[in-house]
Amino acid sequence: MLKIHGIARSRAFRCIWAAEEAGLAYEVIPLGFVPGFKLERPLAINPNNKIPALEDGDLVLFESLAINLHIAGKVGAPLMPTGNDASRVLQWTLWAATEAEPHVMRWAYNTFIRPPEDRIAAEAVLGKEATDQRLAVLETELAARDYLVGTGFTIADLNLASVLYGAVMNGYDFAAFPKVKAWLARCLERPAAKRARAQREG
Repeated sequence: MLKIHGIARSRAFRCIWAAEEAGLAYEVIPLGFVPGFKLERPLAINPNNKIPALEDGDLVLFESLAINLHIAGKVGAPLMPTGNDASRVLQWTLWAATEAEPHVMRWAYNTFIRPPEDRIAAEAVLGKEATDQRLAVLETELAARDYLVGTGFTIADLNLASVLYGAVMNGYDFAAFPKVKAWLARCLERPAAKRARAQREG
């Protein structure tokens, strides 16, 4: 059984969703935060002392998107395709981590995550401007197909949609990106996504 250390109201949500999509048995080992975004207790299995972390037998992994690639790899296609499409999954997963997430989090920290007195309005604006540039790239890509890789949902879609999930739930304006908005809806309304979201939103 997979052991996911964290809570659903964190990046562990991504891994819970991946386990649900894969149909694998998992247990969430609750580990949340105290004020200041610090863990309520140390997590020895992650040298970064962050959540999530995964135990899968003798394997221990950190980094949520790497954990998701591992989970998808355990069940294979269609969640983790083969051949060139496997490389495209890696491409979009890295794009989610390096191009999308830093900017959407810049917006998020200064919009809803930090206490109001610690938010910097100018940083929120800059974060949104940079995020919109990436969403414009995604809008063009999704004009040609319904999902990021091939013709169906893969772990690439999950990884990127989960990076954008907080923005979706906290009022980010996707009006200029209708293809992205529709794709996010397709991803986040999947049965496995709804089961994971129930843990986070409940």
